Amino acid sequence: MSISDPAGEVPRSLALLVAGAFFMEMLDGTIIATAAPSIARSFGVASADIGVAMTAYLLTLAIFIPLSGWLADRLGARRVFATAIVVFTISSALCAASVNLPMLAGMRVVQGIGGAMMVPVGRLVVLRSTDKSHLIRAIAYLTWPALAAPVVAPAVGGLLTSYLSWHWIFLVNVPLGVLALGFALRVVPDLRAQVASRLDGPGFVLSAVCLACVVYGAAVLSNQRIPVARVVVLAAVGLACGALAVWHLLRTRAPLLDLSVFGVATFRLAHASGSLFRIAINAVPFLLPLEFQDGFGWTPVKSGLAVVFVFFGNIAIKPATTPLLRRFGFRPVLVVSTLAATLTIVGCALAGPGWPFPALVSVLFASGVFRSLGFTAYNTVAFADVDAARMSHANTLSSTLQQLATGLGVAAGALCLRLGQALPGTASAGTTPYRVALALIAAMIFGGMVAALGMSRDAGVGIGGGAGRRPAPARPARAPATN
Repeated sequence: MSISDPAGEVPRSLALLVAGAFFMEMLDGTIIATAAPSIARSFGVASADIGVAMTAYLLTLAIFIPLSGWLADRLGARRVFATAIVVFTISSALCAASVNLPMLAGMRVVQGIGGAMMVPVGRLVVLRSTDKSHLIRAIAYLTWPALAAPVVAPAVGGLLTSYLSWHWIFLVNVPLGVLALGFALRVVPDLRAQVASRLDGPGFVLSAVCLACVVYGAAVLSNQRIPVARVVVLAAVGLACGALAVWHLLRTRAPLLDLSVFGVATFRLAHASGSLFRIAINAVPFLLPLEFQDGFGWTPVKSGLAVVFVFFGNIAIKPATTPLLRRFGFRPVLVVSTLAATLTIVGCALAGPGWPFPALVSVLFASGVFRSLGFTAYNTVAFADVDAARMSHANTLSSTLQQLATGLGVAAGALCLRLGQALPGTASAGTTPYRVALALIAAMIFGGMVAALGMSRDAGVGIGGGAGRRPAPARPARAPATN
């Protein structure tokens, strides 16, 4: 297999390899929730206690992702990516071999380290190996795992746990990891920086503490009971370390994260608007299964079948994503897809147990279509105007912000649901708390659309966005008025 396709086109083999690695990492972040009762019975603990294994994985991802760009520049992308696959695969096998909860949590930390190096480094290689004119297609390959994993995880986890055992949610990574390693050694180029900088230790420590407080605080908020004192302490420490990290990163000569990349308008706006979009979109797969089972009275099988239609929508629009962006440009696609995604969530909020099943899954299918369009557009336009020298820092910052949005999505969904339950007369009112929660999530997505309106009409033209549009004819100069 070649590293890049003829005529400077997107390196398909490389992009698909990284997409597969991304899917494994995303799936492992969510699939354990389905198997939690089975794991708890095996270890003799309460189901809620398994949350420590989920939190350990997400915390480790958030802490170590900022290191990925520096390691790739210093040691070489192929070595870091291949090593990350080995670490992720071996730790997955050890997760399956765990005999108690502390061992499982420890192996999940190791697994998180592998995931934190695997995906950002893989995406960095794709970004550096792809001509900007083909960047839309490359990012389209890398977007589907983030869309698919949260939706298919409950179904995959349920099938593996029910018909095999919980161990297989981890063992399935072993053959996939071996296959990925073989491909990685063949298709991943050994890219690295010409001059590698020293590790910014203070920047890493400050950013790690800040990110850990945010992710752990989100996990605390998603619990049924909110320990107010713990949340306040986490918020205070996180804000203090975040402020110190920004101060340090802006002043040091070789920062771990180069915040100057936020000076690029498309990168800044794509993450300001896109973060709201991602948080809201990641909250929906958390809320819908709960509403269908607790509010509608559906079985887990019927609930899972309905949510899978979101994934079908994701896949169905993929062939048209690149042509749409090339024809209409990024800002129109972002505004329309975000507004349409808002309306589909409103449709979910209005749905009730009396709705015909085909009507409901049609709304879910449409939701998948527009969330896929939005994800691809945001992920691509962010890198449209980033120069090659800052691509490593831009990729690392983007990966970190996306990981935060994923972690905050469930917390946002849980918090909105609690607000719905706190309203007078809604605590046991069937679907009402879920309708309130989904309405709040829809408002968050709409807020992202308002931010997207601030993007330039020409955003992404340099990478082919709107390249197919015919420029408006120039108006003839008006003759000067005479008296």
